[in-house]
This record gives sequence, C-alpha cells and structure tokens, in this order.
Amino acid sequence: MRPDLEREYIEYVTARLPRLHRTAYLLCADTFQADDIVQTTLTALYVNWKRAAAADNLDGYVHRIMVRRYLDERRRPWSKVLLGDRLPELSAPADHRVEERDALMTALRSLPRGQRAVVVLRFFGDLSIEATAEALGCSAGNVKSQCSRGLATLREALDARYPVTTAQGARDQS
Repeated sequence: MRPDLEREYIEYVTARLPRLHRTAYLLCADTFQADDIVQTTLTALYVNWKRAAAADNLDGYVHRIMVRRYLDERRRPWSKVLLGDRLPELSAPADHRVEERDALMTALRSLPRGQRAVVVLRFFGDLSIEATAEALGCSAGNVKSQCSRGLATLREALDARYPVTTAQGARDQS
C-alpha cells in the first residue's frame, strides 16, 4: 500500500476504533468476540482500503463489513462450542449501573439478528436510516420496520423493570 493511503487508513482507524469496538460489543454482547469482529473488519478494510476510501459513505462501508463479519461468526459451528465446563467469571464494571446495562444487553440479545443490527447501528452507532440501510444492504423501509419492531420488543422487555417516561408523559404527570 502506498504511504499516503496507509496514513489515511491509520488516521481513520485511530479515530473510529472505540466506536467500532462499542458497536461490535453491542452486536454480540461478548468482549472477546467483539475484539475478533473488529480485528477481522479492520483487516478486510485494510486489504480493500483503496476501494473503501473512494466510497461515498466510508462509515457505512465499514459498518457493512462489521455486520457481515458478525453474521459470519454466528453461522460458524465452532462459535457454539464451550471450551470448559463453566463460563469464566467477569469482574463488574466500576460504575453502579450494572443492573441496567445487564438488562439492556439481555434485551438486545433477545432480538433477532436483523433487528439487533438495525437498533445497534441506528441508536448506538448513531447512523441515519439511509446509512444503516447502506451498511446492511437493505432498503430504508426495511430499516424502519426492523427498527420499529426491535424498539417495541425492547420497550416491552425493559418497561417492566425500568419504566420509560417520555417528554409527553412527564408533562402529563405534572
């Protein structure tokens, strides 16, 4: 790769790496698998950087690679193999919102893959409807319907434990 292209790649990855890790984690809910997904995404991006850099929406291009890598991982039979008789214990994060985060991750894992990908890209990746559609290779209408269904399922799963009040609901209560 030419030095100028490699410098562009390094600058892009350096700026986006934390966001890519967060998106991958929200897709798969596993830190180690998220690291693997980001690594394979960045490897594919490096190999195709010349073409990717010319894309109209580079972030959408990268998110598309990431979602495909995530779905590829889920399809592989070895991904379901447990290499021990029990899961390792994970230390709790330092903040006090562990229960809320756990409830959200459990609710996200309950969504079908397509709905989860749309919700994660739209609300945690902060992509527009069009950018999400481009990243997933589907229509904007499909993104809207998957998003609507996914949010309804999340709302149903989370409302019982963490009631959500909207701005309208707050006005009604006052």
